[in-house]
Amino acid sequence: MSAKACVLGSPVGHSLSPRLHNYWLKVYDIPGSYVAMETPAVDLREVLNDLVRLGFAGCNLTLPLKEAAVALMDTLDESAQRAGAVNTVVIKNGKMTGYNSDGFGFIESLKAQAPAWEKRHAVLVGAGGAARGIAAALKNAGVGKFSFICRTQEKAGKIIETLQLDGGIVSEPPEGASLLINCTPLGMTGQPALDIDISTLPPDAVVSDIVYRPLETPLLMAAKRRGLATAAGLPMLLHQGRIGFKHWFGTDPAVTPALEKEIASWAK
Repeated sequence: MSAKACVLGSPVGHSLSPRLHNYWLKVYDIPGSYVAMETPAVDLREVLNDLVRLGFAGCNLTLPLKEAAVALMDTLDESAQRAGAVNTVVIKNGKMTGYNSDGFGFIESLKAQAPAWEKRHAVLVGAGGAARGIAAALKNAGVGKFSFICRTQEKAGKIIETLQLDGGIVSEPPEGASLLINCTPLGMTGQPALDIDISTLPPDAVVSDIVYRPLETPLLMAAKRRGLATAAGLPMLLHQGRIGFKHWFGTDPAVTPALEKEIASWAK
């Protein structure tokens, strides 16, 4: 039987998820389909119900649907509970379970690109759903201290409180921080660059950016000029896609150099 999945969002035409999942379907010779569906937030409940009715195995969610979906799920995986956002929906027996694969994708990407990363002190720029999911995953991975740089201090405070982090809100990266992650759209194609001073970061620090368009953001270029290790956003996108694919199509797909090259050609 051919399984069906999709990505919902508005706008959704830029999403690389169809390229990713259809690549894996072809590589593993799995009968199935994955498409993009333009879905404004006001239509989310109706569209999700349609997916259940039409026998879809599930979907991915992108902006602006991730947080709104939480209340529409029948069950929330622990990852979605911690993140306060859903980006992967699995439909079984007419019931929807919400997952958040951002944290998993980030940790797997970090291990692949900067395996020697230190768990001493993480600095997260931003306090949205991605930051929350990544912070939860970093805590589970053993990071001891957290700092947040963001416009909405109330959101950062809530993340610190909810996840019970040893952390605070700062205006610039503290000296000695071992990991800095941009969890905002700043630096994305069409957006202004992230304005941040990374000169205080020590030589063993890793700088990461969840933005994958462009493949190398101004932040990553600045880090490389300083000789710091970096972790780009595209591998995170690829690894986070594994969660949904495994549930929908029954295979945990590999993130290979060939896949990265294929998807990178579409991300430019």
